[in-house]
Amino acid sequence: MRLTMYTDFALRVLLYLGVKESNELSTVQEISDAYGISKNHLTKVTHELGKMGLIETVRGRGGGIRLKLAPSEINVGATIRKTEDDFHLVECFNCSANKCVITPVCRLKNVLHEALEAYFKVLDSYTLADFVENNENLATILLGEKL
Repeated sequence: MRLTMYTDFALRVLLYLGVKESNELSTVQEISDAYGISKNHLTKVTHELGKMGLIETVRGRGGGIRLKLAPSEINVGATIRKTEDDFHLVECFNCSANKCVITPVCRLKNVLHEALEAYFKVLDSYTLADFVENNENLATILLGEKL
């Protein structure tokens, strides 16, 4: 299983915002600089995170973005489900495009489905808080300061 860069960037934005003070605003440029990744990519990601209700944006001079929910309310598994296009590990997981001739008798697909469920069970057991709370090292790397 491999996550897209889009999901990777979405998680990074949430981590960055999670180590900031709850009401403190950040800019896309600030996050881009912290990670050394494209501001254009992050702009698209933050727009979508806003539409998902995970972050809020404040427009105008002095505006920026911040978490809309507490880190403990942002589930990692749910976030990944929202940011990934599909979880078709193999062709037969996509009913509309499946042309595999062994699908009716294949036992492998059941094992792969079970593995995918286990993958999400682990991700569902974590929230953003598990990664940002009391994590001075993360804050130091991203913000250049100790909390």
